[in-house]
Amino acid sequence: MQLGLFARVKGDRPLLAVGLLLVGTFTLGLQDSLMKLMSADTSFWQIQTLRSAFNMAFVVILASISGELMLIKPQNAKPVFLRAAFLAVTMFFFFSGAPFLSVAQMAVGLYTYPLFVCLLAGPVLGEKIGVWRTACIALGALGAILVLAPWKETFSTVQILPMVAGFFYACNILTLRKGCRSESTLALAFAAGIVFVIIGLLGIAVLSLFPLSLDIQSAMPFVAIGWPELTMLVAGFAVLASALNLLGNICMTRAYQTADASLLAPLDFSYLIFAAFWGKVIFDKWPHGLTLVGMCLIICAGVIIAWREHTVGVQR
Repeated sequence: MQLGLFARVKGDRPLLAVGLLLVGTFTLGLQDSLMKLMSADTSFWQIQTLRSAFNMAFVVILASISGELMLIKPQNAKPVFLRAAFLAVTMFFFFSGAPFLSVAQMAVGLYTYPLFVCLLAGPVLGEKIGVWRTACIALGALGAILVLAPWKETFSTVQILPMVAGFFYACNILTLRKGCRSESTLALAFAAGIVFVIIGLLGIAVLSLFPLSLDIQSAMPFVAIGWPELTMLVAGFAVLASALNLLGNICMTRAYQTADASLLAPLDFSYLIFAAFWGKVIFDKWPHGLTLVGMCLIICAGVIIAWREHTVGVQR
C-alpha cells in the first residue's frame, strides 16, 4: 500500500502542511545541533557521505514499504538534481563554521534566505521587488549586521558562512517550488543522497591525495580533513543523523509541495526557536543581546515578506 507522505502531490492541504513544517523544523534543529556537537569527532566530508548513504538506503526501504519502488525516480531529473546541488552547497557553508559558531548564530545566518528569495525573485521569476520588499530586505540586513557585529573584536569572517548558506538555500526553495512540485518526496531525497555522496567522496579523495597544510587543518579541521578515523560513535551518529535528516527534509519538502509558500514561510521561522531551544539543552547557550535583537528583526522581515506575498496573491 502506498504511503501518502511519499506519494506524488495531488493537491494543496494547508493544515497538514503546517503540521509537517513544524515537525520538520523541530527535527532539523535537533540534527543541526547534534552535528555541531559531533564536529570535533568527524569531518564534513565523512559525515555527509555516511549520512547520505544511509539516507539512500532508508529511501529504498521506505519506497519498498510504500509499494512502489519507482517513487525514487524523478519525473524531471534536471530541476531535481539542481535542487540537490543547491542543498549540498548550502550544507557545506552552513556546517563549515559549526565548530566556531553557536547554534543560534548558524540558524540566524541560514534564515536570511527569505531576503535572498526576494532579491532573486526579479531575475529568476521576473517579479518586481517594490517598496515593501525593499524595506524588508533592509530590515533583515540590519538584523544580520547586529548578529554579525562586525565592529566587535570577536568578529570573524566565519560568521558570514551561514548567510552564504542562506543564499543557496533560497535557490533550493525557488527550484523546489518552480520545478519540483509534482515530484515524490522520496525521489527528491534519493537525488539529494546521490549528489551528497558524490560530493563527499570527491572531497575525501581530493583532501586525501592533496592534503592541506597542518595549519589549515588545525584552523578548520571539520572541512579541511577528508577522512578521519571512523569510530563506532561516528558511525552510530551517522545513522541517527540520517534518520533525523530524512524525516525533517521529507516533512519540509512535502509541506512546501502541498501549501503556498507564503503561508508556510512565517512558520518556517520556528526553526530559529527550536535551534535556540536545542542550543540551550545541548550546549547550555541561549542567544542574548544584539544576537537576540538581530534574530527578531530577521524574523519580522521574513514574516512581513510572507504576509505581503500572501496579501498580494489574494488580491490578484
